[in-house]
Amino acid sequence: MQKTTKPMRLKGNLVLLRSIEEEDIPSLYQLIYGDGDPEWKKWDAPYYPLEPHTLDSYRSHERARKDRLRDSEPDSRLIIEVDGKIIGTVTYYWEHKPSLWLEVGIGIYDPDYWNGGYGSEALTLWIDQLFQVLPLARVGLTTWSRNERMMRVGEKLGMKIEGRMRKCRIYEGEYYDAIRMGVLREEWSKRS
Repeated sequence: MQKTTKPMRLKGNLVLLRSIEEEDIPSLYQLIYGDGDPEWKKWDAPYYPLEPHTLDSYRSHERARKDRLRDSEPDSRLIIEVDGKIIGTVTYYWEHKPSLWLEVGIGIYDPDYWNGGYGSEALTLWIDQLFQVLPLARVGLTTWSRNERMMRVGEKLGMKIEGRMRKCRIYEGEYYDAIRMGVLREEWSKRS
């Protein structure tokens, strides 16, 4: 029996976050995998290789991700859309589910939409939603010290640097720090 999850839609002033539909997969695939050396990947954990996919294997991967969702959990990945155009995704994953340790992520694959407030608004909508529907005490975000834009977004949203593992990421022959940021429910509530 095919499990059905209710599609999500979260609307802000700049962006719409929504569930990924079957017809979105070719566009999303093109954004993520269309360029052999995408600019976004140079900032989004470039020390991990981009998992290779064909369109069909990516479609299967997305279906499997949706099938893994439990009925009581929100979709773990939503599209970021601006004026009807897909520009990226927001995600969450369980670092340690028994203790409700959840991390969020964001990928804006189209560099034309960097530095325009789209990522900040998308993460704000996403974190609001996760605090509303899950019994979380904290939401975390992991990045690396070269991705200063991501660190600024986290700070703008009220996240604090909770951990810095020094010189544990190597990219293009240089060492960078791994950065763990987070915001507690009560801190998030105060900022709203």
